Amino acid sequence: MAESTSSFAPNLSDTLVTVSFLRKRNALLVRGDLGTLFIDYMLHVADNRLNYDEQAGRLLKEGLTAFVLHCASRPRLEHIAWTVNLQEPLLNLFLAGDNEDCMVTGRLFTEEVRRGSDNLFYSDIVPRRGEQPRRSIVHFKGAQMFRAAESYYAESEQRTARYFELGGDDYALLLSHPDCDLDWLQRASATTVRMLAETETLTLVERRQYHWECGCTQEKIMRVVAQAYHGNTQAMFAGEETIRAQCPRCAAVHTITREAMEAFLAQTK
Repeated sequence: MAESTSSFAPNLSDTLVTVSFLRKRNALLVRGDLGTLFIDYMLHVADNRLNYDEQAGRLLKEGLTAFVLHCASRPRLEHIAWTVNLQEPLLNLFLAGDNEDCMVTGRLFTEEVRRGSDNLFYSDIVPRRGEQPRRSIVHFKGAQMFRAAESYYAESEQRTARYFELGGDDYALLLSHPDCDLDWLQRASATTVRMLAETETLTLVERRQYHWECGCTQEKIMRVVAQAYHGNTQAMFAGEETIRAQCPRCAAVHTITREAMEAFLAQTK
């Protein structure tokens, strides 16, 4: 049985993700073609001259895929962040999502990365803007972001999750609900997921449109830099007239002039 129809008209520049419930299986299906999101991410990398090697770039793309589908399964007011500390290759992957405005962003850290015995997966959830975050920490094996996210679900949320590549830029997440047919979920393949509209009873729950956006501005970056140097412009600029600062969330490069920083500090006194 196919999903119910709707008058929903997506913005073609955004990524449409659908959330459906499999009534006889008691499972949630989250599915989307993430092609436009990947294009925006690649343009961001190119515009900011971010030099990620092939493996690191693949990990960020896979992590972004897992994260977007996860965000779509969560309540509308939540703000979510994942930080993944990998030991091989040694890097940190950061992803952030704003479910109020359906914005996602992320970046890689390859310098000053914690060396440890295990990979670590940190999940921070802010239920509503202004509330205190809830943190979960999970250990996992390997360097596959889909498996890392599935480990997070199993250990932190006590739910079974399966991620699937369906061809092209089409991806899906199957999530267990109470009384889920877990044997069926564990046996499900990409072919199973592609055929769900023909083989199962799907009820459309929601459609969401996600886009790549950090929300960083020159003023926000100046505030971060000023705090790091305690407002000491001499230390900030070290005799130069401009500095380049990376956004800690998306790695976008911001050029800050001494004049602009001094004006900002004068306004904030």
